[in-house]
Amino acid sequence: MSCPACYEGTLHTGTPTGRVETIHGLPTYIASPPDGAKPKGLIVFIPDIFGWEFPNNRLLADSYAKRGQLLVYLPDFMAGRSVERCVPSIIERIRSPQPWLRTLFYKPAWVAQILYHAIPFIITNRQANFQPRVYNFITALRTSPPPYETNDLKISAAGYCWGGYYTVLLCQNAPNTRVIRHSSQIDHSTKLPLIDVGYTAHPSMLKVPKDIQPIELPICISIGEEDQQMSGPNVLVTKEILEKKDGEHEVNIIPGAKHGFSVRLDPKDEFQAACAARAEEQALAFFAKYLS
Repeated sequence: MSCPACYEGTLHTGTPTGRVETIHGLPTYIASPPDGAKPKGLIVFIPDIFGWEFPNNRLLADSYAKRGQLLVYLPDFMAGRSVERCVPSIIERIRSPQPWLRTLFYKPAWVAQILYHAIPFIITNRQANFQPRVYNFITALRTSPPPYETNDLKISAAGYCWGGYYTVLLCQNAPNTRVIRHSSQIDHSTKLPLIDVGYTAHPSMLKVPKDIQPIELPICISIGEEDQQMSGPNVLVTKEILEKKDGEHEVNIIPGAKHGFSVRLDPKDEFQAACAARAEEQALAFFAKYLS
């Protein structure tokens, strides 16, 4: 279950520069490298609860494409039932001090508005529904001709908040999720993992150590020191488990950062912007290391 902090944040005002197409049955926002450059790898962006149309998510996808020379797919994994972008402003009104009349009459209505948006999202995107959408999409990517000329397509999942949980599951590399890749790929004779690596920032819903111990594929986790969803002790346990496995995993704890800091930051707040920039640099360095 997502936490209250998953519904908070600032709506960004930039203009996304990508395009929308239907890919393997899902409407998908596509961010491509500039000037027609050949991508170094493919990122499957698994978003927070605000989904594929949320400007913040699209702008981050654009930045990855431009700065990392990556092809980024941001599909509608939520079947049109993401949380509306008006919700953070409603939560801000609920949290801010109000005259007693507003508290008495308006706040219950605002809470009802939050529930109106949250309940359909939770029902539509419970794990039994959401996980197959993600896995089926990536399976189709692996078993179809690659989206650009390559005989060794590298794919990373990149998950944020809600999507971070599914990035962790993908990195567990369960045997029943592996597939034989398209015949154009160098290795297409045995079943291989759906993704090569995974990156996640402030993942939600994780059970520690249960969800962390089975991780096999390289993963990078950016987490705030003051994350409301993943407690400090659980962050340290996660870091300890992954560091004992091998040198391919990274857990980066960002001092003072809170849940949602990499996507829903207030860009006017210098500290929040610095935390988000640090997470983006970590992600790009990780992608460059494993996808190039």
